[in-house]
Amino acid sequence: MSKIAVIKSGGKQYKVKEGQIIKLEKIDKKEGAKVTFDTLLIASTDAKEVNIGKPGLGKKTEGKIVEQGKDKKISVIKFKSKTRYLRNKGHRQLFSKVEIKKIA
Repeated sequence: MSKIAVIKSGGKQYKVKEGQIIKLEKIDKKEGAKVTFDTLLIASTDAKEVNIGKPGLGKKTEGKIVEQGKDKKISVIKFKSKTRYLRNKGHRQLFSKVEIKKIA
């Protein structure tokens, strides 16, 4: 019976399980470093027990940074017709891959 948790990181919420690897916005720590996240909800897979925080449970979910990197390049284009206005700019978002080790 494994646990499912909803964690908060970078202003977003993610549904995670123990052992899962997720891709988050960049966390300013080195690869191999331990990280903790605020836990908002914990549930078991058979859904008999659910703990919901208001807004948080006060418990922490632990993880380990597996990889730091950059996503694929996206193109951001501004265009106005009939005025010869065109601006093209690229962007690569920084990310961190985190493996969830323990759900409290």
